[in-house]
Amino acid sequence: VLIIVLASKFIYGAYLAILAMAVLFVLMKLISRHYAKVAQETALSPSDVRLLPSRVHAVVLVTDIDKPAMRAVTFARASRANTTEAVTVAADEEHTRELRAEWDALDPGIPLKIIASPYREVVSPFVKYVKGLSTGKPRDVVMVYVPELVVGHWWEQVLHNQTTLLIKTRLAFVRGVITAAVPYQLASSRHAIDRTVRREGAAWRR
Repeated sequence: VLIIVLASKFIYGAYLAILAMAVLFVLMKLISRHYAKVAQETALSPSDVRLLPSRVHAVVLVTDIDKPAMRAVTFARASRANTTEAVTVAADEEHTRELRAEWDALDPGIPLKIIASPYREVVSPFVKYVKGLSTGKPRDVVMVYVPELVVGHWWEQVLHNQTTLLIKTRLAFVRGVITAAVPYQLASSRHAIDRTVRREGAAWRR
């Protein structure tokens, strides 16, 4: 019946159905092949189960001396890496001098390295520095901690975390580098959570 209908209605648009079926068939085969390739690439081997890094270099991005930055420093120190350092990019000389003086006065327990930025940019010099730390050895890891603000409104997301997003995106393609965003909840995010809990509670009571 299918063959008869397709043959009799071919010139009236049945060829579009045949074309659509062929396209869907090829698409599904390609998707299936992709999933099979990913499964093969990510399959565990016996040596992967208990394989630990031989050396971990922790790097904390510091752009200001504030609570989010100190929270990231605390997380980095708690990880007990072989080497831990804070890194700031000297996009503004006066701000960098003030940051250095405040860092020395606080003495958070790890050294602060200042990277020059001739074009007053933060992302590219920092990413270049982290790439230089990567040894290329499969068991060496560079762990990058970046503070990230958790906000409650969409427009706040536009105003914050853009540097963090760019750094995470670019470092995701560097072998041997792991990026961890250390969250710091602003008051707006806590209010958003409270509103969500109240709405869910009211819906549950109904």
